[in-house]
Amino acid sequence: MTLNELKIGGTAVVKKVGGEGAVRRRIMDMGVTKGVQVTLRKVAPLGDPMEITLRGYELSIRKADAAMIEIEA
Repeated sequence: MTLNELKIGGTAVVKKVGGEGAVRRRIMDMGVTKGVQVTLRKVAPLGDPMEITLRGYELSIRKADAAMIEIEA
């Protein structure tokens, strides 16, 4: 399951951060790393971006980037 499939209010643990190069590095620099717990707070009216809570802060992430993040609900 990937982060973009999580339901609003759902909580999951990151299993793997996909992607390559700069995109993967950027996602990991924002705190999305293996083993971190994330909660989906909101989704914009047109579905992009998504707001998640992790490590005590809120992060807006594009749906395409969320699709690269494998989670375990």
